[in-house]
Amino acid sequence: MSLAIFDLDNTLLAGDSDYLWGKFLVDQGEVDGALYERTNQKFYDDYKAGRLDIFAFLAFSLEPLTRLSPERLSILHAQYMQEVITPLIHPAAVELVEKHRQQGDTLLVITATNRFITAPIAQAFGIDELLATEPEMIDGRYTGKVSGTPCYQDGKVIRLTKWLQDKNIDLQGSWFYSDSHNDLPLLNRVSHPVAVNPDETLRQEAETQGWNILDLHPEADCR
Repeated sequence: MSLAIFDLDNTLLAGDSDYLWGKFLVDQGEVDGALYERTNQKFYDDYKAGRLDIFAFLAFSLEPLTRLSPERLSILHAQYMQEVITPLIHPAAVELVEKHRQQGDTLLVITATNRFITAPIAQAFGIDELLATEPEMIDGRYTGKVSGTPCYQDGKVIRLTKWLQDKNIDLQGSWFYSDSHNDLPLLNRVSHPVAVNPDETLRQEAETQGWNILDLHPEADCR
């Protein structure tokens, strides 16, 4: 039995759940449309280029959670799952997860996107273990701040290392599937790194290192 780690956005999902949540909020009239969408796009472009200021982005992306009641957030997320996320769960991604499940592997989603957005998505894949950026909550309301280390770039390694210690397991025989060069710190630590629909930088690194390259959603635009 090994550990199978999956990035979420543009890996298991044929799109970016964080970016698409922002667009969904615009469509629902919950945020200022033109300004929010322009800023959301800028942060997404920075992420793809590997220059994202994660704390600036989180201050932006978590702010709407502070203004909406838990009840309203629950309703919005259920609608978001049905209208936006479900169409992005392709059979090939489900089959990949099931292959590891049938092998008896431990399944883990690790993502920079916050837990509010991603916990229901991980559950849709039947994966209970999730490492995500943790939005702070006090008295049942989001504060707009981050709790602990953001699960991004080297932060994924930090968070995973603590998780491995808590579970008393290691990375021997482990797999990690990711689309992004932002995940190279973790890809370089596992036994079986796999580039999934990789960005240009990751594709070049995968080809240089001889890593497997997998295409899970050939027709997606990964937005």
